[in-house]
Amino acid sequence: MSSEAGGQDTGAMVVYVTVPSMEVGEALAGKLVESKLAACVNIVPGLTSVYWWDGKVNKDPELLLIIKSRTSLLPELTPFIKAHHPYTECEVIALPIMGG
Repeated sequence: MSSEAGGQDTGAMVVYVTVPSMEVGEALAGKLVESKLAACVNIVPGLTSVYWWDGKVNKDPELLLIIKSRTSLLPELTPFIKAHHPYTECEVIALPIMGG
């Protein structure tokens, strides 16, 4: 399958997940790579997230995990992240890698 821009679907994806601390990020990244649900995880510090929760606007420092995996693993990856994540509602945003 190709996109309008001509890129080919590689079967790979990146997944964005925010975490509250380096400790949580390193632990989750290690579990994902050890379980072979991710080939690589980058931990990007220095985010500020602004979001609506509990009836008000909140602002918190977070880190971003950029998880590289195969799209075929998303059905396993998503529940794995939710089971090992400290947030009640964690984000799991998967984007296909086109070309490259």
